[in-house]
Amino acid sequence: MARLKKILNYIDGKFLPTASSKFLDNINPATGEVIAQIPDSDKADVEQAVRAAEKAFSKWSSTSAEERSNKLLAIADLIEQKSEAFALAECIDTGKPLTLARSVDIPRAVSNFRFFATGIRHFASESHHTEQAVNYTLRQPLGVVGCISPWNLPLYLFTWKIAPALAAGCTVVAKPSEVTPMTAFLLSEMCQKAGLPDGVLNIVHGYGNRAGEAICTHPKVKAISFTGGTATGKIIAGLAAPQFKKLSLELGGKNPNIIFADCDFEKMLETFKANESSFPIFISGQ
Repeated sequence: MARLKKILNYIDGKFLPTASSKFLDNINPATGEVIAQIPDSDKADVEQAVRAAEKAFSKWSSTSAEERSNKLLAIADLIEQKSEAFALAECIDTGKPLTLARSVDIPRAVSNFRFFATGIRHFASESHHTEQAVNYTLRQPLGVVGCISPWNLPLYLFTWKIAPALAAGCTVVAKPSEVTPMTAFLLSEMCQKAGLPDGVLNIVHGYGNRAGEAICTHPKVKAISFTGGTATGKIIAGLAAPQFKKLSLELGGKNPNIIFADCDFEKMLETFKANESSFPIFISGQ
């Protein structure tokens, strides 16, 4: 893992530090050890990424579905070839069992790319005939899309957002969680190795209230896909609405907290209030 000690942004096909040269500590949750430095990106870095994505959009959106499919399949193959390195990075970064990363997270990321890569080869549209005309639907790329993913399924959900946008002919500015950036960085290496054209996918690391907000408010970003907390989703919806951006928000969660009778009740309430994505199940004592 030594080569991941300094994680960089992936902008316009290049690995770059932030414009401010500021970095954040990436912590191993199992040991508390600092395992990497990640870019503390801000508005200037997002601006650079959006410019790169906008420049790449014209050519990528006019690339044939077959060619886009081949690029995504090549990325999937490279992730699969490096699956053990990806799984180990996911394990260290999130604290989840290595067996889980091997069996779920990384295989699903590979499947995400393959699913959308093959899907665009088989698109079909209905037509509606009237006496005066034939009406039909075309699916056309929007432009630059912002993708922001959470910490708990870092590569799984990151690719679930990125792959369909790229398959559709959009270009992407993506931000992984600052808590779990490692597999996003490895993904950028695979994209470069697969020959994905410069600027088609740009990955910017950093905090949500800096890099994430800059993505959501940028006037050239036409759509935003976000998975995370409800409170953050409210903020994103408020930022995007005045610009009429398309939004995909996957908010909250369904994970229960099991509360036992001998708990510190006040501390439990404080913790629960801070975590909107969970709900309590009370179990009384015997």
